[in-house]
Formats: sequence, C-alpha cells, structure tokens
Amino acid sequence: MKSLVLWLITALLMTASSFSQSSETKLFALKCGKLIDGKSDKVYENVAILINGNEIKDVGTNIPIPAGVDVIDLSNATVLPGLIDSHTHLLLHGGSYDDQLFKESLPFRAILGTVAAKKTLEAGFTTVRDVETEGAMYNDVALRDAINQGHIPGPRIQASTRALSITGGYAPYGYSPDVDVPYGVQVADGIDGVRKAVREQIHFGADWIKIYADSRYRHRMADSLVGSVTFNDEEMKAIVEEAEKVGVHVCAHAYTSEAAQRAIRAGVRSIEHGLYLDDETFRLMRQKGAYWVPTLIAYYAWSQDTTNSPAVKKMVEYTVQRHKETFKRALKSGATIAFGTDMYNPHGDGTKEFALMVEYGMTPMKAIQSATKVAAELLEWQENIGTIEPGKLADVIAVQGDPLKDITVLEHVKFVMKDGKVYKNELSH
Repeated sequence: MKSLVLWLITALLMTASSFSQSSETKLFALKCGKLIDGKSDKVYENVAILINGNEIKDVGTNIPIPAGVDVIDLSNATVLPGLIDSHTHLLLHGGSYDDQLFKESLPFRAILGTVAAKKTLEAGFTTVRDVETEGAMYNDVALRDAINQGHIPGPRIQASTRALSITGGYAPYGYSPDVDVPYGVQVADGIDGVRKAVREQIHFGADWIKIYADSRYRHRMADSLVGSVTFNDEEMKAIVEEAEKVGVHVCAHAYTSEAAQRAIRAGVRSIEHGLYLDDETFRLMRQKGAYWVPTLIAYYAWSQDTTNSPAVKKMVEYTVQRHKETFKRALKSGATIAFGTDMYNPHGDGTKEFALMVEYGMTPMKAIQSATKVAAELLEWQENIGTIEPGKLADVIAVQGDPLKDITVLEHVKFVMKDGKVYKNELSH
C-alpha cells in the first residue's frame, strides 16, 4: 500500500524536464564588479551578464545593454556560477537518527525537507545531488519535482532515493530480532535481489543509484572509522549494469581502498567520502574516469561536537587527520575532485567545505571549480550549468570580498539567482 501511495505522489509531481522553463521571457542584466566564471582561472572585472528569461544570453565588458532593461547592480561584489553540492541529504537533520526512522512520519520528513531545500538554495547551492533519503523512501523525488514545478523554492536536484546495502550492513542496529524495524537503506542481497532493487528505485524516479561498498558497524570501535566490505564483486557489477542500461549512474560510499577499488572496477562514477584511499586507488580512479567526493566538513564538524564521549572524540579526531592526509594525496595524484559536503547539521552550512579544501592544499580557484564546472561534469549537466557563459542557465551567486584571497567569504553568499529568478539579494537596493 505504501508503495502505491508513493507511486501516485511521484506520478502527480513528475515533470518532463529537470530544467524549468520560464513562462515569461524577460530581458535583464547583471552589473558585476568581479566575475569568476567557473570555466577559466581568470578573474574578470566590470563585466555585464545579459539574461533572457532563464538563460544567459551574453557575457562581457563591452556588451550593449538595451535601453529600458532592468539592471541588478552587483558592482561591489564578486559574481560566480551557482554552486553545486554533489553530496547532500535534504531529508535528514541533526536529531536522533533512530527517532527520524521510528517517530517521524514520511510527510513530516518531507516538510522538513522543504525547509532544508530553501536553506540550501539561500546558501548559494543552486543544484545538488541528494545522495539517499535515509529512510524517507522516495521523498527526494517528490521534493525534486515540486521544486522543478515551482511549488517550493530549492536547488535543482538529482535524486538517489533509498541507497542499497546488504543484510546487516546498515543502521539501525541493536534492536530485538523479534521487532521488524525500518532501515535507512533498501536491503538487497544476491544478483537477482540487487537487480530488482535497482529497477524498483529507477521506476520510482531515481536519477542515481547509491550503494554502500563498505559500511561502518556500530558495535566495532577502533582508533578510526571502520569500513567493512558489503556487496561482492558480482553484486556490484550487476548493480552498475542494471543502472547503466537506462543511463543511470552509480555512486559508492567507501571508506577503504579495498571497497573503493572494487566499486571503481565495477564501474561506479563516484566514490563518496573515501577517508583512507591510497595512491593505487587514485591511480585507478584516473584510469577509469571516476570522481572523488571527499565531504571533509561532515567529519570535521563531527569532531567539534562537544557531546562526543572521550572514545568517540579520539576516534573522530584521528579520522579527520587521516582524511586530511588522503586529500593531500589526492591532490598530488591529480584525482578529479568534485565538491560535496554530506552536511545536514545544520543545512546551509555546506560552504564551510571550501575552507577545509584550501587549508588542506587546494587552491581557492580549484576549490571553486570543484563546486561549479567539475561538479556539473560529474552530474553530466555541464551543457546547462556550472559556468557563466552564453547558452547556460542563469544560475548566479555573489559574495562581498574576494574568495581567492579569503575563501571564507563563500560562507556568506549575498545574492542567489537560480534559473533567472532572484531568491536572495542583500547587495542591490
């Protein structure tokens, strides 16, 4: 019955395109003090962006602005493409995980998701890849479609629905075997089981399939987060094969090199987190064209939680240090790094990822490009978003100050335009 209801909700909200089209074509211009276009390493000054409806028509220093056209003055700001977060969980919040599964209804979680979507958009993220709902079923698909149809404000979404793991491979843990509890993922075992699960998720609207290539078992405590391998090679290959048949990619949660390498060989498009990846793993990623989405801020924020027990504090702090070392290895290896945060406590704080990327050795420009051009390529939406140039959708943000000198100014986005519509403007009056 639940599946039927969810199917009906999804069917009612389905949109023909992930890219909305403005019903009213309007010509207007943005006057930019500085412009980082996401495409080049240059910073342009005194640039105008001419926008026609939801599309960028022209960009340049000497382009004519027709008389009578509305001009938004961003001459005291640095203008950038709308940011892309490749790893979010809009249906998850910072409260008790088990309470969210056991006590919060699906409608309630969907309502909270609309709040998270608005906060995420106002933080400067005009596009996200939502990498599983953590027990909220297909609510990310409904959220995606409601945003596309203009019912609520939020970023453009690629949805991963429920994620896949094996029996015993995901939370919640510790409950009586006599009690039938919900899980944060869809459990699937064996070749036939994983194929059916992939087909089901795609049927209900998944843009991506997420798998847990390894999983942290709650009852195991060590000096760092422990990842135990889940799916075998044949199951992983079946998942990727089934998804790719209809043009859907697979991303893999993986802490360890063993799990990541098996997932990459199976054909996944991106590795999420990758806390302890070695040089061989990054070499394999380059060979296979896989992306790495490190989500540094999620673990760093956890390490700053004052409620952590001494054992957890030690474990997470050591994990953060090893994650930092992995990031530095990735930079030296030439791995393709796409921006992602895994940040949901609170939503809207994902831009803090930039400061860690720069602190760990990435240049500010490359960090910005990881959240614009590179992330758009990961999502295969580079023809529409990720850079500011003619023909792209008008996704534009602005900050005060120079993010190349102080990357933390990106934590205070003052102007947000998505699809040619202004959702936030604290600069032009």
